[in-house]
Order: sequence, then C-alpha cells, then structure tokens
Amino acid sequence: MKKLVLRWGWSLSVVFLCLVSSPMYAQQDSLRAGVSSVAVPVVVENDTLFYLHSGQGGLSAVRRAENVQEAILQAGKNLFFEKKDSLHIEEGAYLTDIMYGEKVLLSITDRDAVSTGISRPELAKKYFTPVAAKIQALKKTYGVVGMMKRSALFVLIVGIQILLILLTNYTFRKLRRRIIRLRQSRLKPIVVRDYEFLNTRRQSIILLFLSKMLKWVVIFIQLLFSVPMLFSVFPQTKSIAITLFSYVFEPVKMIFRSMIGYIPNLFVIAIIYLCVRYTIKGLRYISREIESGKLKINGFYPDWAQPTFNIIRFLLYAFMVAMIYQYLPGSQSDIFKGISVFVGLIVSLGSTTVIGNIIAGFVITYMRPFKVGDRIKLNDTEGHVIEKTPFVTRLRTPKNEIVTIPNSFIMSSHTTNLSASAREYGLIIHIDVGSGYEVPRQQAHQLLLKAALETPGVEKQPKPFVLETALKDSYFIYQINAFVKNADHLPKIYSDLNQRIHDAFQEAGLELLLPHYYAQRDGNPIAMPPEYRQKSKK
Repeated sequence: MKKLVLRWGWSLSVVFLCLVSSPMYAQQDSLRAGVSSVAVPVVVENDTLFYLHSGQGGLSAVRRAENVQEAILQAGKNLFFEKKDSLHIEEGAYLTDIMYGEKVLLSITDRDAVSTGISRPELAKKYFTPVAAKIQALKKTYGVVGMMKRSALFVLIVGIQILLILLTNYTFRKLRRRIIRLRQSRLKPIVVRDYEFLNTRRQSIILLFLSKMLKWVVIFIQLLFSVPMLFSVFPQTKSIAITLFSYVFEPVKMIFRSMIGYIPNLFVIAIIYLCVRYTIKGLRYISREIESGKLKINGFYPDWAQPTFNIIRFLLYAFMVAMIYQYLPGSQSDIFKGISVFVGLIVSLGSTTVIGNIIAGFVITYMRPFKVGDRIKLNDTEGHVIEKTPFVTRLRTPKNEIVTIPNSFIMSSHTTNLSASAREYGLIIHIDVGSGYEVPRQQAHQLLLKAALETPGVEKQPKPFVLETALKDSYFIYQINAFVKNADHLPKIYSDLNQRIHDAFQEAGLELLLPHYYAQRDGNPIAMPPEYRQKSKK
C-alpha cells in the first residue's frame, strides 16, 4: 500500500511539472524563432557600438539599428547636456530601456537577451557602456568648447596659408629682380653655328615666365594641402575633406601604381630598343666600309651601300615599333586601336604619290642609270645631277637653273647619261656642215679633221672621222664626229669646234652653205627708219 501511494505521488509530480514548464518552453521557442541569424551592427560615425539580432514592434533588425544610430547621434549633438544622470537605464516588465532624459535611445527585449545568452538587465548594462562613451565623445566633438577650438584651428590654418602666400610672393619678387640683374651682367647669347638662337632679352623673358609659372605651382601645392585641412577641421565638413584628398591623391596613386606595374614592360622595351640600336650601328659601320671601298663584295656596288643601309634601318625600326607596340600602355584599348587605324588610313590615302616616289628612288639607285655629278639628259632637260633623294632628283642646267624632278617621272622617262658614256667609251660629238659641190671632198674632209684635232677637249685617239650624210640640191652635207672624255664641258667644246670649222673654211677661201644665208642686194634700201639708215652708211 505504501509503495502504491509513492508511485501515484511521483506520477502526479511529473504531470504537474510538465504542465508548469510547457508554457515556459513554448515561450522560449517563440523568442528564438524571432531572432535573426544575421547580426546587424549599430554604427555611429564609423564606430561599431554593438549588434542587434532581432527586430521590435514590426521593425526589422536593420531598421531598428538605423533608429538607434539616429537617436544616439541626436543625443550626442545636443549642446545642452541636462544632468549627469540624464543617460540611465529603466527596467520594465517586458522591456529594459536605455534613456537619455525622457527619450528612449534603445529598448532591449527578451529576444535580445535570448540571442546573446545573458539576462536582459545584464545586456542593458553591457550596451549602456559604449553608448555612454560615444555620447560623451560626441559632446566633446560637437560641443561649444570643441567648436571654439576648431574655429581657432581654422583661423590658424588660414593665417598660415596667407603667410605662406605672402612669403612665396616675396621670394619670387626677389627672384624676378635677380633675373633682371643677370640679364644685364652674366647672361650671354646662345649661338648655334653662327645663329643667335637666344639673345639675353629672350632668355630673361623665358626665365621670368618660368619663375611666374613656378610661383603658381608652389601656391597650388600649398592649397592642395591647406584646403582639405580646413574642411577636415569641422566634423560636418570632414567628408568633403576626404573627398578633396581623394580627388588629388587617387589619380597620383593610380599613376604611381601604373608606373610601378609598367616597369617590367619598360625593361622589355629598353632591351628591344638597345638590340635594334646596336644592330643599326654595326650595319652603319659596314655600309661606310663598303662605300669607301675598303670592303668589297662581288656584285655589290659601293653606291648601293647607303641606300641599302637606309632600307634595312627602316625595316629594323618598323620591326622595333611592331614589337614595342604591344607593351605600350593602353595599346589594347579600343580608343588606342581606333586612333591607330585612323592614322594608318590617313597615311595610306595621302601618301600614295610619296610612296611611289620613294620606291622609284630606290629602284633608280639599284638600276644605277646615273650618280651624283653625272651629266644627264632627261627628255628636254640636260644638266648635272647635284642631289639624289628618296623623293626627287635635282639637276643643274648649263644656265645654272636648278630643276627638281620627281623620281616617279624619271622611272617613266628615258634618261641619257652623257658622263657614263664619256668615261667608258668616249662620247661622240658631231656637227653637220654644208659645202658646195665645187669643193673637193678630200679638201672638206681635211679641213674638218684639222678643226676637230685643234679643238681643246677632243681626243686624239680614237681619231675624229667624217661622214657624208646627205646630198642636197646645191650643197653636200658633211658630219664631223669627234671623241670626248669629259662631258662636263660639252657646251664649250661644241663652241670651240664650231669656231675652228668656221675659221678653217674661211682661211681656205671656201664658202659654207649650211646654215643658209643670202647676201644678194637688188638696190632696194635697207628696211629701217631713215634716221638710222644714215648712221648705218657712216
């Protein structure tokens, strides 16, 4: 019986405990269900005070944290701190409030306590400490004493900046006077090959301009530091100061980082440039040796050395540009590619004739129809070659006229090289002479050969010779041919030969019928005014 009573008593106690504890566990489960898995920080002026894990009164945890932040900021920026105990904790049946005077800054719920694992009063004390410290810091920042200190600092910075500007102006005024004195005493004209590139007046103007620019640069650098410092004095404008600093230093930092990152590419560019440069130096030395005749290559003429070197140098530089292009900053950007295509299109459209002349110039060089100093005849133009360029060839005529001929025109025309013919074979000059049939052929031949041999510049060997080229109605045409080795004096040789032919026939008493002339008069007066006719008779 006793055991039965104990058993029934134990059963009743268990049932009672279950009935009592079941609402408690249900309430805890509902509190845990309202707790967010993500902690939302309460941040006041970049200072994280604590975290909230749940909402309250229909507000989400994020919105609740924003309200707490705004309430703490308003309390801290309130210039009138009521009492030392204005910030306090009030306990309630369901809430524990952190109060600032009559205003609730934060209400702590049971859900907050469940999320942290400590009781609601202990959690309130834990949150109270950072809130009180932050409000006290805000009072110092935005209080009257703090504002006065910041105002004094603002005035001090402005005063220092004004003094710096005055000192800068004073320094550069002294520098200006110093430059003016230098102009009168120590500056000397800069002369480049007998040309006065910069006289003392121009030098002083440039120095004064540079000093003025340097002054403004110094003032600008001062303002770069002082203006952000002025904005950073007051908390309300501190964000503006940070923005101004970012405007100035972010581009500088970006450029500096880009320069550091570009150093490997710069080394690659330098290596490519040095390899091409010293290769060109070696080729220049070889070309000079070939041009001077010290180095001889079978089938390669000395006058080909310089043009060949120019072609190879151009190809090497083009290869260098193609290799370096991919390492240039921004070469992969669409803007860089677009500009490159545009420049290439302009060059290709506008340089067709130029490129044609360049190619013709190189072809002429390797064809070797003439060289500088040769006397050539190009269509109706005859003269000495004084210059050959990739674009044009210049001739000086016997009348000292400078004629510029495009190389493409030379390629499409026939060219006679008188100097080359004279050097290699002996150039044959010829003059046609007409004599009557009554003059013996042998006598005419002897007179013409004698005149040719007496002419300076005519070679004795091979001997001159006479051709009988035509039989006219009243005269016979003889052609005297003579060899010359120097084509540079052709006009003089022709003139001397004509003179000696004329003298030889005159001395022999023979009449020249070519060119024609008439001397018969029928008694008619000379066709000129009477006053000049009397003078001609005298």
